[in-house]
Amino acid sequence: MNGREKLKRLGIELPMLPITAVGSYAKPEELTKARAKFVRGDISSDELRKYQEEATAMWMGFQNEIGVDVPVDGEMYRTDMVEYFAEEMDGFEKGGWVRSYGNRYYRKPIITSEIRWRGPITVDWWKFAQSLTDKPVKGMFTGGYTTMDWSFNEHYPNRKAVALALALEFRKEVEALVEAGCKIIQVDEPAVSVRADEIDIAIEAMQITCEGIDAYFITHALEYGYPQTVFPDVLELAVDNFDMEFANSDFAFLEGLRDFGFDKDLSLGVVDVHTHVIDDTDEVEQRIRKAIDILPAETIWPDPDCGLKTRTVEESMGKMRAIAEATKRVRADISSRV
Repeated sequence: MNGREKLKRLGIELPMLPITAVGSYAKPEELTKARAKFVRGDISSDELRKYQEEATAMWMGFQNEIGVDVPVDGEMYRTDMVEYFAEEMDGFEKGGWVRSYGNRYYRKPIITSEIRWRGPITVDWWKFAQSLTDKPVKGMFTGGYTTMDWSFNEHYPNRKAVALALALEFRKEVEALVEAGCKIIQVDEPAVSVRADEIDIAIEAMQITCEGIDAYFITHALEYGYPQTVFPDVLELAVDNFDMEFANSDFAFLEGLRDFGFDKDLSLGVVDVHTHVIDDTDEVEQRIRKAIDILPAETIWPDPDCGLKTRTVEESMGKMRAIAEATKRVRADISSRV
């Protein structure tokens, strides 16, 4: 069963070249200030929640406006993609600051006891976002392998034991999302392409988290390192769609995907999230056209290279508008030929 057939069985009809986003958007200044006040103890968690909901509603409205087909909640409630989930689960303690990349830092969690899922982590935010649109909103969380790789382990005997324990607990989050009505779920695993010698661990972890659950699964798994080093084994990940960075690398690996026999859907990064420059719409259009010359158009989902949280609100909007306009042009061209 291919991706479109699975989505149709789940009751989801998407247009050709469905527009989506990876996950995060820039936080508005009001929310950033509110979080700082919360950290200082000047406002309550309920007061912070109001700012987070306002920001989420703003981004949902924007996505509705420009025609995003599979919108995201924008992650207005999150800090770091691993730290946030560690704070919501048992077994972790907060660690010191470490550099993630560039001048970005996060508090690297420390695993000090058995990891346990306390209860739904993202479900309420998914429900809130879904209430603001008639489009299918992606559920999103960071997977077991990356959470393991970006944490210190002081409890389990080895890295594999950590990854599989996390995978089992995150399966409960998947089940909670599905029970709430979510049908498209993204498991973020950016660390997968960094350690080719551990790809078997990542595959087993994803299988534990996703296999046998009735949903369409995406993984954002090939952003760092050298993606070619984990092919073709990485294709065994139990997902329907790979979300990959291409704009920043000038589409260097796209033909390689075809050569490896890539047969899944592809969320295609067509704008560079690592620059403040807003991508030219004509250039984004050419990137999409290049992709559909190599892979079937019905498998391509245009989106940014990665989350947009490192950009400003204006830059994030500009990049998403470029994706939406370019996609609509190519979509119209394809329709005119049918």
